[in-house]
Amino acid sequence: MKVGVLGSGLMGKEAARDLAASEGVTAIGLADIDIARAQQVCDQLNSPKLTAFQVNASDEVELATFMRQYDVIINALFYSFNEIVARTAIQVGVNSVDLGGHIGHMTDKVLAMHEDAEVANVTLIPDLGVAPGMINILSGYGASKLDELKSIKLYVGGIPVKPEAPLEYNHVFSMEGLFDHYTDPSLIIRNGIKQEIPSLTEVERLYFDKFGPLEAFHTSGGTSTLSISYPNLETLEYKTIRYPGHAEKFKLLVDLNLTRNDYEVELNGQKINPREVFLKVLDPIVELGEKDDAVLLRVMVSGVKDGIPITYEYEMTTYKDRENNVTAMARATANTISVVAQLIGSGTITKHGVYPPEQVVPGKIYIQEMAKRGVNIMESEVKEDSHVNI
Repeated sequence: MKVGVLGSGLMGKEAARDLAASEGVTAIGLADIDIARAQQVCDQLNSPKLTAFQVNASDEVELATFMRQYDVIINALFYSFNEIVARTAIQVGVNSVDLGGHIGHMTDKVLAMHEDAEVANVTLIPDLGVAPGMINILSGYGASKLDELKSIKLYVGGIPVKPEAPLEYNHVFSMEGLFDHYTDPSLIIRNGIKQEIPSLTEVERLYFDKFGPLEAFHTSGGTSTLSISYPNLETLEYKTIRYPGHAEKFKLLVDLNLTRNDYEVELNGQKINPREVFLKVLDPIVELGEKDDAVLLRVMVSGVKDGIPITYEYEMTTYKDRENNVTAMARATANTISVVAQLIGSGTITKHGVYPPEQVVPGKIYIQEMAKRGVNIMESEVKEDSHVNI
């Protein structure tokens, strides 16, 4: 299969690395508005399968010319490009996957193209990162094993292996995105009722092997399409994992209006947005740099099977790849989108249309493919009082 990758940033580069190492992939096009950057990545990865292209993704003609050469497109651009890439994929008859972006309802706009994609005989799957992405696939896998689905609880966090004061956090994606997840309300389902509750609330203690006590709290965006795919859930919750005390510290910053987009103060006759200043102050403090990160994930899917209450639990701890200097978050994210792109290209996923990951990605195969890449997801089954690894 031939795969085109849009964007030669961190996720695009790591997806290209995985594609280059995959036997079933014969050719990879790596496109960027800056061809020197795309060429530099191709030179670093040093694979005869790779070719750099200059493409302005805002130009539909340029985009279409690049995309029609491939069986599948991996869109690793900023989420604001997801709509134009999806529309162009349908227009030229090529399958496409993206990393998602629920801000501004971007994923909803992509999902709205379902009928057009069906008619064009192409498969589009948005939201293929970790959260959303991996958590959706694992939720769908657990749900497929149940006669009746009742609850999905999700816990995910990208954290430093060695935390440092003051926030015991280093960012692995944009701090601006993090502010949005911390300040926008969180959508949950409780007692069968969809509702919004404040982010950074309902802090709970949890534990992972090799880590001391951790905390988890509500943040926005994580439940993504799950409430639509499973409208009859009694419980749906997504919480972010951090070191203890993080939520309380950030809640203070939120309460001080330091994270708000729509807030200004006057200083020396000038209007200033404190958020912009705070981002500049915070960025060097929370820069990951050469430090090691880890991604922790726990997905708990509960319901009834053969008349017995049961929970399927999926757990993952992934660390930085020091040999290739790839963060744990990039490993988990880029491998997910690359694996699913290849499942489409190989004909393993055959449904045409636009589908969220939980509806169409085969969980068992996905777990096996991620394990080949050193990202190990453990599955266990909890029947009432028993706990059995499977």
